[in-house]
Amino acid sequence: MSAADQAPKRRGPSLSQSTLKKLSFAHSTVYICLLVVWLVPGLAIATSIFGFVHGIGWILMVLLILLALRARVVTLRTATAVAVLGGIAPFFGSYEFFRTGRRHDSTDNVSGEVSGEAGVAAQVTSPSGR
Repeated sequence: MSAADQAPKRRGPSLSQSTLKKLSFAHSTVYICLLVVWLVPGLAIATSIFGFVHGIGWILMVLLILLALRARVVTLRTATAVAVLGGIAPFFGSYEFFRTGRRHDSTDNVSGEVSGEAGVAAQVTSPSGR
């Protein structure tokens, strides 16, 4: 074995749904901060800083979401919410990630086992549990 085979392989940045969701929520947080400092008089420097971070963040989110769309990690609807509607307000993309996550969680419960109180209710009302 050569030294190159034994060296640990470096992982590149993840384009997973979870990573993109976290980045989208971080971008929404920056946008909220931008709105707050813009509304408060006398914070022109902070407004410029948060405006710059928001602009760069949106550009990076668009690039990452297009790569994720190409890799079929996200749906076209999510990519549109982040790339197009995200230019107006990044909350659209964050909401779409939230909605997609909830829909994914609900399909897991339907296809798998019954969870929590629904499982108890199913046991109590089942005819075989007399």
